[in-house]
Amino acid sequence: MNEEEQVLIHCLYFTASRFARNITKLAEKTFDFGDLAPSYLYMIMIVKFHPEITQKELCHKLSIAPSTSTRFIDKLEKLKLVTRKLSGKQTYISLTEEGEKIYHQFRGSLKELFTGYSQILGSEFSIDLSKRLNEASIKLEKEL
Repeated sequence: MNEEEQVLIHCLYFTASRFARNITKLAEKTFDFGDLAPSYLYMIMIVKFHPEITQKELCHKLSIAPSTSTRFIDKLEKLKLVTRKLSGKQTYISLTEEGEKIYHQFRGSLKELFTGYSQILGSEFSIDLSKRLNEASIKLEKEL
């Protein structure tokens, strides 16, 4: 292995970015929800699990900035997938009936995605990798 390959293979930033691009390609092939990118679908799922979640809690659960969540919520509201209710300084987000339908379709697609990458990586490896990436993300978030 030459020096270039060693640097790239041992650079977590490079390998994580490369992995993210590849898993995003697979997810985009699996999730066929028109102009809704996978990130929007995960937001719908979190809102399903936590009806009337505050925008602040949603940001925390998805590890996104408030400005990003506002953009996402605006789009989902425009598509009539979520509703937004203001109460004082808090904004509460809930799914509409159409949002519920998208959520159920998405859950099926998640199973399909897992099957897709598990066939390539192996089921046990996929589960372990996901757990390790989650643990690493939590550690980094605490320090950054």
